[in-house]
Amino acid sequence: MRAPTWTPRGRAADALLALAALVVVTAGTLLASASDVERGLAPAAGWALIVITCGALYWRRSRPVLVLVIAMVVNAVYYPVSEPDGPIMLVFVVAVYSAAAEGRVLAAGIVAGIALAVTVFGEVGSEVNHLQDAALWLMAGWFVAVVAVGGVVHNRRAYLREADRRALAAEHGREEEARRRATEERLRIAREVHDVLGHNISLINVQATAALHGGDPARNEAALEAIKQASKETLRELRTTLGMLRQVDEAAPTAPAPGVARLDELAERTAAAGPAVRIDAAGAPRDLPAETDLAVYRIVQEALTNVARHSAAAAVTVRVRRDGDAVRIEIDDDGPAVPATGPAGEPAGSGSGLAGMRHRAESLGGTFDAGPRADGGYRVTATLPVPPG
Repeated sequence: MRAPTWTPRGRAADALLALAALVVVTAGTLLASASDVERGLAPAAGWALIVITCGALYWRRSRPVLVLVIAMVVNAVYYPVSEPDGPIMLVFVVAVYSAAAEGRVLAAGIVAGIALAVTVFGEVGSEVNHLQDAALWLMAGWFVAVVAVGGVVHNRRAYLREADRRALAAEHGREEEARRRATEERLRIAREVHDVLGHNISLINVQATAALHGGDPARNEAALEAIKQASKETLRELRTTLGMLRQVDEAAPTAPAPGVARLDELAERTAAAGPAVRIDAAGAPRDLPAETDLAVYRIVQEALTNVARHSAAAAVTVRVRRDGDAVRIEIDDDGPAVPATGPAGEPAGSGSGLAGMRHRAESLGGTFDAGPRADGGYRVTATLPVPPG
């Protein structure tokens, strides 16, 4: 197994770089001293300047301009007064690169230009030609290249940071979208289960109560038959819903999907529980989109469930008709007058069933309203848009 490698980063890397620069400059200075025994070792001031400029590299990323200025000043003082000359210029080159790589490209270019100008001025005013003309131009090109490389590195780092930020934002966006879709799907499933179970179980409860307290065998038999049909319909729709959730390969259902075409069946089951239901769907369009067709059925189903569960109405009228570019649904019952507010002071029609109907209508871009009528009873109205074509 390969041994893990440790790559220094941050301040640890800067400390190692400062130490490496001190070793290189010290070794270069000692070699220069050994090659010229007449001048001997550099004086103490020269060694102090070497330690200062190499140690300043520890702050090259947190204070790049300050380190660059220190390196330039130390070089300007070191070379005129120190004998022999060590390769302390390398520290200045590293400082120029560090400043450019940290985004201080202008400062690095200005300081490098000042250093080059001072060098040229010193060469012109000195009787000794320390640098050949070719070497002077080579130094100028070196400075330009170092600043350019530092600027490219800075831009590359900025690009990678921006790419990472965008990737992270995109990942967060995907997670938020997935959570939003999951929440919407849970709400849709809860609404479907509520609509499937609520209506039929309410009918079963009403019929079971009638059979339990009724003394007429014929009515008891009719109630039990209604319970049988309601439970059968409940199991069928529940099995269909669970099959969709499991996403298993099952045979396609043979019964038609809930929609306007099945409102008569819904009326028959509801009428078996008490109130007579009249369906007036002669003006209803028969080519509705699947989601609109299902919404019409579920809204009527929930409204009839509320009548059977909460109202003493004897008759309910359901009207479904085309109204321009929309389909309009009206459910009226002849029950007793309903107060404007409930027992706890909440507005009438604020139950979960009505909230589900409202959500169905508004999710398709439609409108919904429910409330007591002035002449008694209760009215539920919904308008669902029908897309062209």
